[in-house]
Amino acid sequence: MNLDDLLARARAWSGRRALLGITGGPGAGKTTLAVTLTRLLRQEPPPGLTPDWVAHVPMDGFHLADVELDRLGRRERKGAPDTFDAAGYAALLRRLREDEEDVVYAPAFERDLEQPIAGSIPVPRAARLIITEGNYLLLDEGDWGRVRPWLDEVWYCDLDHAERVDRLVTRHIRFGKPPEHAVSWVAEVDQRNADLIATTKPKADLIVPDAVIRSIEHPGGM
Repeated sequence: MNLDDLLARARAWSGRRALLGITGGPGAGKTTLAVTLTRLLRQEPPPGLTPDWVAHVPMDGFHLADVELDRLGRRERKGAPDTFDAAGYAALLRRLREDEEDVVYAPAFERDLEQPIAGSIPVPRAARLIITEGNYLLLDEGDWGRVRPWLDEVWYCDLDHAERVDRLVTRHIRFGKPPEHAVSWVAEVDQRNADLIATTKPKADLIVPDAVIRSIEHPGGM
């Protein structure tokens, strides 16, 4: 398997609107893969379609704001399943899949601020393939169980553990955490979430292997 194989599989969805999910543990390369697929698929649209035929809608826009995490006492577990609006994310996927609106606006997540930003991503009616990525697409606990039915396929990024941890620490430092705090956060918070996400791997439709993820140029996020 290589990147061309993934592009061919994604390009096969060019008729009715379809939703492709990409999941995996924190730092596994989900956004790297989603951004790369979106960019390359837009460069060569299927016959009769425009570059807008594919859109990227991350799950991270459904992070609860820090003020709400503080109210709930969950700020120190940011990134855990109960620190997202899972029901809101599922509702967005339903709207996208039903394909009844001229444009659907999705929230984004601003890493410099570490906050969700509402109405940041317009998804036009022309989009036939929606690529969405996040940690908990295959989790069946609580409202997360409402996500998978709206996705046509879910791919799991299976990056080597040591490489994933190294990337994650580097990312936390890049966005402002002191090195010691970054290391402890990855070990105590992110790894707990990664262990939970790993239990969902058998439910994936496709496993994207370590070699494929490493072969993709890093576009600025994971």
